[in-house]
Parts: sequence; structure tokens; C-alpha cells
Amino acid sequence: KKSREESCGEDSGVEILENRPYADGPGGSGQFTHKVYHVGSHIPSWFRALLPKAALQVEEQSWNAYPYTRTRYTCPFVEKFSIDIETYYRPDCGEQPNIFNLVSAEKRQRIVDVIDIVKDPIPQAEYKQEEDPRLYRSVKTGRGPLLDSWIEERQTGEKPVIMCAYKLCKVEFRYWGMQAKIEQFIHDVGKW
Repeated sequence: KKSREESCGEDSGVEILENRPYADGPGGSGQFTHKVYHVGSHIPSWFRALLPKAALQVEEQSWNAYPYTRTRYTCPFVEKFSIDIETYYRPDCGEQPNIFNLVSAEKRQRIVDVIDIVKDPIPQAEYKQEEDPRLYRSVKTGRGPLLDSWIEERQTGEKPVIMCAYKLCKVEFRYWGMQAKIEQFIHDVGKW
């Protein structure tokens, strides 16, 4: 419903350019999609009037070869900008120290951010009681609600492991004088 509500008007919505299987790509074989997000409706009209149409589009290329996925976001207007997100899904509690096989220099630059879906704060405006893992119980699987100790219960084997999504986010903004500041801002905003 939310995406449908956000896809109203000329300057909004998602355009699917490609959706096809691939045999020899990131993660082996899987499904490739190439989409264009038209984001004009999310920008104030006075500011939108100043920008070329290419600045109001975000392109997404995605390779889904579960348990591995890779998604790349670019903007045609900002040629030296990209966000790359790689994901591995594993049936563990986040114990894999280098699942992406990073070299030493990359490991020194990374920031590991463990997300606790029970304890991490949620902005009040985004909170939905029906999605609260402290309250939700699946009728189908019988799992839930989760206690504050849900991670520890799975690490000790007291409860079965569910799944961990390991994400590696890389931001490139290769414009002299602004690169480090913009890249850090995007990483900080991406946490929330």
C-alpha cells in the first residue's frame, strides 16, 4: 500500500527496465533486475524546478542469487556517485568475522553495526505495534514474541537460530573536497 501511495503522479513510481535470470554473475545464478525510481514527487516543487530530469531518477541494478544478493544504486545526474550493498543470509547469530573476504585495508575501514531488532530504538513516528517483535507472534510458525535476550538465547542454543543478514554497504562520491564528508553522511543516514 505504501509504495502504491508514493507512486502517484508524473514524477513518481518505479519503472522496471529488465527482469531476467542470469547464469554466471554475482553469487552464481539468480535473477537480475534493473529499475528506475522516479523520485520527483518526494522533492519540493520549487527545488524540483531547478533540477534537470536526470537528477530526479535513481537507478537500481540488483542481482539476487540467494543466499547472496548485490544491489547498486546510481543517479545519472551525479556520475561519480554510487551505493553498493552486498548481502549474505546465514543461519547463525552473526559470528562470521569476514564473510565478505575483505582485505586488511578494507577491514580497517569498516564499521560493524549489529542491529538488534528488539532493543534498538525506533523513532516514534515509525513505530507500528503490529510489527513490534516484542509483541508479535506468528500464527504459522508459532515463533515470537522475542525477549530482550533473544540473541543470547540463540547463541547458547537455548532457542533455534533464525537467520542473520550480513550487509556490506559501500558508498562512493568521488568529488574532490566533498568525498569523505558526503560518504560519511550517507553511511550515518543509512543506519536509520
